[in-house]
Amino acid sequence: MGRRPTIDRGELARLVAEGRSVQELAAHFGVSVSGVLQAKRASGLAKPMLDHSAALPWKLARAHAQSGPATNLRNLSAAAQGKPPASDRLNTALRWAQRLVDEGLDVRYDPDEGFSEVPAPPVGSHVAKVLAAARKALDTG
Repeated sequence: MGRRPTIDRGELARLVAEGRSVQELAAHFGVSVSGVLQAKRASGLAKPMLDHSAALPWKLARAHAQSGPATNLRNLSAAAQGKPPASDRLNTALRWAQRLVDEGLDVRYDPDEGFSEVPAPPVGSHVAKVLAAARKALDTG
């Protein structure tokens, strides 16, 4: 049995900085994509994942994961965490959330029915909280 291929961390860092894809890195080092991802994590080169659980506190059914409300809430969450999406996606999410807030609405999620717009509770809506967090991060960024 031959020796397992190794990934030189310095060379990995240089190639990642050049913008090489994971697939290109795997071919270059003669390892699997999984091997490259493990090496990137071990070297501190993997981008930390954003946590959208505050913006999407529900367990979404697969059919609803890419719906407009879910996408807008994720985009606002990304902005709140300092990683705003492309400006067109961000603007869409901001306009959507502001419309709901202006109309006194919030979102409700049902695993069978998906998202729906409902009157906002008197204590403040979920959408208003997510929107405020995004605007705060964007204003200070």
